[in-house]
Amino acid sequence: MARTLHRTAAFTALGRALMKGSRGGPSVGKRLAALPRMMMATARGEYDGGMRVAMMAAATAYVVSPIDVVPELFLWIFGLVDDAAMIAWLAGTVLSETDRFLEWERQRATILPGTVVS
Repeated sequence: MARTLHRTAAFTALGRALMKGSRGGPSVGKRLAALPRMMMATARGEYDGGMRVAMMAAATAYVVSPIDVVPELFLWIFGLVDDAAMIAWLAGTVLSETDRFLEWERQRATILPGTVVS
């Protein structure tokens, strides 16, 4: 019974953290929702995050690929450490890049399309 209450409290706290951004920044939900828009804007050439988005995709593919099981089979702890390092880098990169992309979207919304007349 007490264990269930602890789990409920932990999931409630996690839900609140996902809905609200820390220090006034965007929430995790907004950041995750921005990822497909960021990839599409990058593919269209509108957003300059090409190499960063490619590196994030490569890191994700490395972590979830079956080839990554090989280091865990032979190197045990060291095989897991490379995954932890990759996931930590990926999380930091996603946070910073989505922050940068959301700011780009905000600035882009304030610019009116048109032509410059001199």
